[in-house]
Amino acid sequence: MNIQLSQQELAFQKEVRDFFASEFPKDIKAKQDQGIYLSKQDHITWQKALYAKGWAGINWPVEHGGTGWTSTQKYIFANEAAKANAPRIIPFGLTMVAPVIFTYGNEEQKQRFLPDILASNVWWCQGYSEPNAGSDLASLKTTAVRDGDEYVVNGAKTWTTLGQHANWIFCLVRTEDSGKKQEGISFLLIDMKSPGVTVHPIITIDGTHEVNEVHFQNVRVPANNLIGEEGKGWTYAKVLLTHERTGIARVAESKALLASLKRMVNAQNDQLVDVKQNVVFMTRLIEAEIELKALEYTELRVLSAVSTGKAPGPKSSILKIKGTEIMQLLNELFVEVAGIYAIPYVPEQYQDGFNGEPVGPQFAAKTSATYYNNRKVSIYGGTNEIQKNIISKQVLGL
Repeated sequence: MNIQLSQQELAFQKEVRDFFASEFPKDIKAKQDQGIYLSKQDHITWQKALYAKGWAGINWPVEHGGTGWTSTQKYIFANEAAKANAPRIIPFGLTMVAPVIFTYGNEEQKQRFLPDILASNVWWCQGYSEPNAGSDLASLKTTAVRDGDEYVVNGAKTWTTLGQHANWIFCLVRTEDSGKKQEGISFLLIDMKSPGVTVHPIITIDGTHEVNEVHFQNVRVPANNLIGEEGKGWTYAKVLLTHERTGIARVAESKALLASLKRMVNAQNDQLVDVKQNVVFMTRLIEAEIELKALEYTELRVLSAVSTGKAPGPKSSILKIKGTEIMQLLNELFVEVAGIYAIPYVPEQYQDGFNGEPVGPQFAAKTSATYYNNRKVSIYGGTNEIQKNIISKQVLGL
């Protein structure tokens, strides 16, 4: 793929850069730059700014409000967003459930759900993993039993990211318990305000409330909230996961992280550990840059395929594996550069209203929290071990 930008693409790059310079809300940018966690409203405000510009549905079809961007334009946007340190788009609505709805949903469902997803009027979360069904997702036990014009749902979902904010959850549920376990799964949309839905927080190792366990007790769901055919949910889920895994690679963000890390390494600052004389560290840094460049070209090939209407396919598994490994490596290197200043971690200093200053260099204060939090990136979206199985089967034919 030719990544030399044309005049039109350079003009688009300038438009995107100008947008981030003028339309990125200053209060949200300040939080991002200082490492302060964003609120639900911060994310909504940012995504509504993208919607107002017509840039919310990056991978959506034009007929549903999508951008119609080429793969190169998507690449440009992702890189400029990372350079501006803009918040990641919360994926569950815009990049995960929406493609399933506009691909497999009926017209009524498209009209009902897609406009509010595009405008970020509704917050979605994902109901896939269960307490005893994660990597082996087809072993899920949450049931949806048909009762007239409704399904009655019972069971539990876990590791539900940002489920405490969600208005709706898209769930894989078991509607049939005979035959192959993959064949009895359906894709159901559930209103989180439904009686019988409860959300229990899970506090992660970095001290934050990011994930949850969601329980369903005799939750009645209209049958017209079923997407596609009953029993075909596994097929729809696999399509969704390939898009999720492509996004998890986060190549543009890793490029921005690498650039920031190199600035720290080269900084003349007596607060920082001098790692330039550390051969092992510098070797790992160089290897990370080489692997990231190779991954970037793989991502470009995937984007090119998606722009022609193809699904990401098994390359999404390659992106997921290498992307998460590179991000975790960069997180480790940041901790090494920060040295002792990565040790103190006080969660309160990242919340609104904290007037103190982080200990040591500004960048160092959150390095340990980021390191802890990103241990999970090689697990969600399908563990890296599972991705290797997918590659061996679909690519190598083993």
